[in-house]
Amino acid sequence: MPTLPKGVTLRALELFDATAQAGTLADGARRIGLSLPAASQQISNLEAALGVELFDRAHRPLQLTLAGRLVLRRARDAMGQLRQAQAELAVLDIAQIGHLHLGVIDDFDAEITPDLVIALTQNLRDCHFSLTTGPSHEITAMLTQRVLDIVVAAAPQDAVAGATEHPLLRDPYVLAVPRGFDLPKGREMEALSALPFLRYDRAQFMGRQIEAHLARHRVHLPERIEIDSNQSIMALVAAGLGFSITTPLAVIRARAFLTRVELHPLPLAAMSRRISLFAPADGTMPVATDIAGMLKAIMRTRAILPAREVAPWLGDSFAVMS
Repeated sequence: MPTLPKGVTLRALELFDATAQAGTLADGARRIGLSLPAASQQISNLEAALGVELFDRAHRPLQLTLAGRLVLRRARDAMGQLRQAQAELAVLDIAQIGHLHLGVIDDFDAEITPDLVIALTQNLRDCHFSLTTGPSHEITAMLTQRVLDIVVAAAPQDAVAGATEHPLLRDPYVLAVPRGFDLPKGREMEALSALPFLRYDRAQFMGRQIEAHLARHRVHLPERIEIDSNQSIMALVAAGLGFSITTPLAVIRARAFLTRVELHPLPLAAMSRRISLFAPADGTMPVATDIAGMLKAIMRTRAILPAREVAPWLGDSFAVMS
């Protein structure tokens, strides 16, 4: 098997990916914590090693060349495999536990929970393992009642009683509109009055957080449609029957409708929710840190990259938390 030429490093590929998403080398460098001179050298070395130009520098923002698109696709595949291996290695540390009753937010159903369950099941061979999925407020209540050992949920406004929080993901609120809907900059709310507002059920934390944010900005939207199904809300947006305030994680979950939905920054002050892992504060689940690390690795591949492909402007607003 031929060896990789000098200059093709994991760091260089991460920078290449970040720059392709951001559209400028400066922003790509900032995303992965490199200085601009160091980043410029990394990209030069990568192009020299591969013998091709990856970016068409005549355009702003930067555009990928044909060779660049090919390399990026293969690089993302390779980095995804490495991150999955990292996640699976983290599970090795928890192979000795006797039971794990896990609760996971239903927003993870499509992309993240399947990878998590595969990794856990492969490694917890002598463990009594159970999984419950549902809305955040339901599974966090089950944690406080000790029905569940660990939960992954949206962090509520108040601390979860008796639990230690491990932050995982910053998930910003965004505007979801039908593809092609005209949204003039600075007049977004005026334009949106032509469509019904599709509310998330206010029994859910997400719905309550959206309503509180609207109230702070004195935005009053008609009370017409309120739904507890993310898929149904995205289906209505895709059909041109309304708009919604949602998050990238929720949108990725409704992948079937992505070609007919456009995401835009929230036309109010920025707001986000925090997805975290919660475990008993008494230390009875020391594996929580290992599972949190595994989830972060899965999220980078299954959530962050797909969302940034749909909405590159998200940048670091949608990110795994340190």
